[in-house]
Amino acid sequence: MKTYNPADIWSIFDYSKALIGHTLRELVSEEELMASNLRGQGKGGLEHMLEALYFKYPINSDPGPDFREAGLELKGTGLKILQSTGEYAIKERLVCDMVDYCSIISQSFEESPFYLKCKLMLLIFYLYEKEKHKIDLKFIYTVLWQIPEKDLLMMKNDFAVIIEKIKQGKAHELSEGDTEYLAVCRKGQKGDKPRRQPCSPIPAPARAFSLKPSYMRTVLEYVKSSEIPYVSNIERIENKTNITSGFGQLVTAEQLQTDSFEDIILQRFTPYIGKNVEYIMNSFDSDSNLEAKDINYRAACLIASDGKCNGRGANKIEHTDEFRKAGITLKTIPTYASGVIKESMPFKNINYDEVYSNDNWFDSEVYELFTSRFLMVQFRHPSIRSGSFGKQNKEMILEKVFFWTMPLPDLEDAREYWENIRENVITDNIRLDAFWNLKMHRKFHVRPKGTKTSYKNSAYNPNGGSADKYCYWLNANYVKSIVDAN
Repeated sequence: MKTYNPADIWSIFDYSKALIGHTLRELVSEEELMASNLRGQGKGGLEHMLEALYFKYPINSDPGPDFREAGLELKGTGLKILQSTGEYAIKERLVCDMVDYCSIISQSFEESPFYLKCKLMLLIFYLYEKEKHKIDLKFIYTVLWQIPEKDLLMMKNDFAVIIEKIKQGKAHELSEGDTEYLAVCRKGQKGDKPRRQPCSPIPAPARAFSLKPSYMRTVLEYVKSSEIPYVSNIERIENKTNITSGFGQLVTAEQLQTDSFEDIILQRFTPYIGKNVEYIMNSFDSDSNLEAKDINYRAACLIASDGKCNGRGANKIEHTDEFRKAGITLKTIPTYASGVIKESMPFKNINYDEVYSNDNWFDSEVYELFTSRFLMVQFRHPSIRSGSFGKQNKEMILEKVFFWTMPLPDLEDAREYWENIRENVITDNIRLDAFWNLKMHRKFHVRPKGTKTSYKNSAYNPNGGSADKYCYWLNANYVKSIVDAN
């Protein structure tokens, strides 16, 4: 096997290409494997095996990047295959570096181990298969990924949010939903001893800096669009596509030098508070049908994007660069004149195969969903107090706008919600009366959305055959408490 120059990123990248389509068992001799003492199945084992057996450098706890001379960090990250489409998908967030609560508060972002290690990474994507030993997992892509300047500015703000919370003595309250791209995820095994934090006597769970699954999905999509299994974003021209293709930019690097992303978005709403939807749409010279059911959402998209997104098809704000990488969802909240919430809030349909195959709450789709950031936009009708708004949505007044993430105590309720769903999916008890419902007066419930013909026997059932398509919902009274608290 050829060698590489450890001081040259391109030499390292070229050397990594030989991994594609192979497993470590195919590339490393049994003698080397036995001598390495790395046959363990512990989490992170495959990455360690790559370091020691393929790239042949000693495993260490050095705070710098793995290839120190080249300033390049090696990261292995798993893919899974979606049963519905057969395509590769991100399995989980990318864990980057442990958070030392006591030392990190005296470091700038540019001095942090995360920045020093991960601003330039060699990402090795492999297909995760639970039943297989790590030496038998196949490598799919190798990616030389330099975090773009604007993404680093977003992460710098995320870092500041995390540090401020630690300084406030709230390290035990840190949540992945506090931030946009860079998060702090739970790390370690259940029952591990909590860590000391510097500004509070309350111990905090061990956490690591990580790139959110939503961010990693955009990296994977970037790789797929290249149509080759070895990709570098350093050589390619960034952001060739426009807003309609899902990579449009809402803010510039220059704007992020002085304001946070969320502040920029919220400032755009300020002039329209107290104005009705018809006024808002006319302000943007929109040709949208003012009687459309989703006109409130379209108005919110136009404001947040400064007129770039009209909320239709590929022009939804969730398809823009920042919303996709951060996993932000825009939700409109229609309320009656009295302030009563008109309806419960629907989310995505339940992926029964994902629920069935994933037994880790922190890696679950529901956990990612409810630790994401939401841009909540409340509209209130000036006179209607009950029933349908009909064609009068254009009269709705923009009342309140805020970013929100589910608080940790509510997230524990969400875990019970997920456990109930998973138990019923595993036992093939996918029936509406088996799940949490509105009458239970919890924060969450399960029910279909859409017409009866659209959800009957229309979802893949991992137990065999098909099942009715049901959706995650937040109860209306819980949504009301969210609005009132913000």
